[in-house]
Amino acid sequence: MGVPSSNGNSIRAEILSEALPYIQKYNGKVVVVKYGGNAMIDKELKEAVMRDIVLLSLIGVKVILAHGGGPEINEMLRKTGKQSKFVNGLRVTDAETMDIVQMVLAGKTNKDLVSLITKHGGKAMGICGVDAGMVTVERFGGEVDYGQVGEIVGVNPNPVLDLLDKGYIPVLTCIASDGNGVNYNINADTFAARIAAALGAENLILMTDVRGLLRDKDDDATLIPAVQLSEVPNLVKQGIISGGMIPKIECCVEAVRRGVKKAVIIDGRIPHSILIEMLSDEGVGTMFR
Repeated sequence: MGVPSSNGNSIRAEILSEALPYIQKYNGKVVVVKYGGNAMIDKELKEAVMRDIVLLSLIGVKVILAHGGGPEINEMLRKTGKQSKFVNGLRVTDAETMDIVQMVLAGKTNKDLVSLITKHGGKAMGICGVDAGMVTVERFGGEVDYGQVGEIVGVNPNPVLDLLDKGYIPVLTCIASDGNGVNYNINADTFAARIAAALGAENLILMTDVRGLLRDKDDDATLIPAVQLSEVPNLVKQGIISGGMIPKIECCVEAVRRGVKKAVIIDGRIPHSILIEMLSDEGVGTMFR
């Protein structure tokens, strides 16, 4: 059996040493991870993300996983002969589509994630915004009729706090009720941001399929590592923040304004991107604070 090289051991020790102050910083703190994109589709990435979530929990981080599930919803709609329709990035959700959204997200997707966390040695509990009245919504207003798409009007963090206090990793599905027995679909980024704000989270991490905010959307080398909130309007005017990044960045801005210490957009396609972001000097993605 070969003897590990001293250089290899030194690198490992350096990595662990670098992580220590970050472990101390985040111990006992709330971190909300919004999980979606390619990291949710690719099986190996999915396993890696769940292992990372368990690791964070074991070192004392109060980690909350909020998830989407758009591709799985699209596939189920296709199987039932319904076509997905989006306007301004929001899924138009009639009553039949809402039944499918609820079945897929609160049923299959949520419980699959809970099972994976359990498989890797974590304790997880899956709930959605309907449970214990955690999130209340009203029908999304405006010129477009989105159907059963909800706009958040209130968050009760107690159900999540109760789970955290008992050592569970809450796995949250972005469905909520208007209080009159009508359930609504909610944008997962918005849902995660409002949960993070209600809990006074240390960090909100949005996993995406891009490196972060780029000055040139076709060149990863133009990544902007940090943005002050005051810079956002000018970046929009310049067209640097555009398209699908606008709602994600709006969620980051809203979360920070509501008291979250920082919000980060990271590339979920990079293995262990959550750990690199939280437990190293390197970091990944774009940070808003």
